[in-house]
Amino acid sequence: MRYLYNLISLVLFIFVLGFAFKNAEPVQIRYYLGFVWEAPLSLVLLATFALGLVFGLIACVSPLIKQRRKLIAIQRELKSLRTSSSVINSSASNTSSTSNT
Repeated sequence: MRYLYNLISLVLFIFVLGFAFKNAEPVQIRYYLGFVWEAPLSLVLLATFALGLVFGLIACVSPLIKQRRKLIAIQRELKSLRTSSSVINSSASNTSSTSNT
């Protein structure tokens, strides 16, 4: 399995490297107030992809934090129910043992 992962990584790296060499022509990105950024097309695409990845991760953080808090609350409730259940079971066993004698 590790060899397959390494092979896929190598093929992907060669593909991306070939893409970068084929798209090395400079492009201009124009912003507001006359700001212009000139860089190779492959770098612009990589920067766009990286920004999209960062914004996507930021968008996922809030729901993950909410789910984590809810999970912790449910685990606390389960622990308290187990504790109260063990108390009830021990008192029930004490009652049944005294009634048998």
